[in-house]
Amino acid sequence: MITVPVDLGDRSYEVLVGAGAREWLASVVPSGAKQAAVVTQAGVGFAVDPGIVHEQFEIADGEAAKSLATVEELCRAWARCGLSRADVVVGVGGGVVTDVAGFAAAVYHRGVAVVHVPTTILGMIDAAIGGKTGVNLPEGKNLVGAFWQPSAVLCDTDALATLPPREFRSGMGELAKYHFLDPLHRDLDRLPLDERIAACVRIKADVVASDEREGDHRALLNYGHTLAHALETAGRFDLRHGECVAIGLVFAAELANVCGRIDEDRVREHRRVVGTYDLPVALPAAVDRDELITLFGRDKKAIGGVTFVLDGPNGLELVRDVERAAIDEAFDRMTA
Repeated sequence: MITVPVDLGDRSYEVLVGAGAREWLASVVPSGAKQAAVVTQAGVGFAVDPGIVHEQFEIADGEAAKSLATVEELCRAWARCGLSRADVVVGVGGGVVTDVAGFAAAVYHRGVAVVHVPTTILGMIDAAIGGKTGVNLPEGKNLVGAFWQPSAVLCDTDALATLPPREFRSGMGELAKYHFLDPLHRDLDRLPLDERIAACVRIKADVVASDEREGDHRALLNYGHTLAHALETAGRFDLRHGECVAIGLVFAAELANVCGRIDEDRVREHRRVVGTYDLPVALPAAVDRDELITLFGRDKKAIGGVTFVLDGPNGLELVRDVERAAIDEAFDRMTA
């Protein structure tokens, strides 16, 4: 078992990565908790035992479940079953589950402890780590949320054996961004899967420890996500989150090249990494550029004009007020 600490002072916790990690759940449930609310989805099929009285609550599948209505339903159900502020919520599933369970835990009784048991690669390396929780609005992704750190995260790699191939590849889209977040980890694809996941967790833990509340440094974790979130919000494309991120990474590299920040070799490296994971590298047909640019402006990083995380001579940086002409040229390269 690989243990990765997330150092946040009195809110510090550990992430356990490896086969059978869920068996540690009872040992990480906060002392004093008498009851657990286990939040999951019907198709997850990954049973856990928190070691105390518990009840399971299922939310709907897909991004549609990331809504204020779902959070209200959970909180009302918890109130009916007598869940107290001293108890615990356990999120078991992918990023949708951990985002929703974490946000509901953050607002119920103004804060109930939460432990995450992510069952997808996306959940293990991103959604369950770092305390960012939230739900979507029709106007954009993750526009309502809270920072609420978990008490522990258990990344049981046994759960990945049952993932459909496309879901597995989608997780690799999120993993691909870590190749560019830390120059020491550009060969992540050479590591065994559990070590690769732990390396990503370690990178994210370091970023979160230095910038818990998403200033400019933590925003680097959104590399590739400005376009990705716009594609998801547009909602007309048959693309999973990680597939959108993969396209967003290549787009960000092309945009950085247009802006004179990186050379062609670096763009090719982005395309190589994304291709290694058998992910898309081109925009879907018939995208509406004006619509995407409007959605760029609603991105939570967008303070002072359209904002992207872009690669450059000093690594990834937050770049504001990116000009429309540069964005259009990058779009042209993505559709050529």
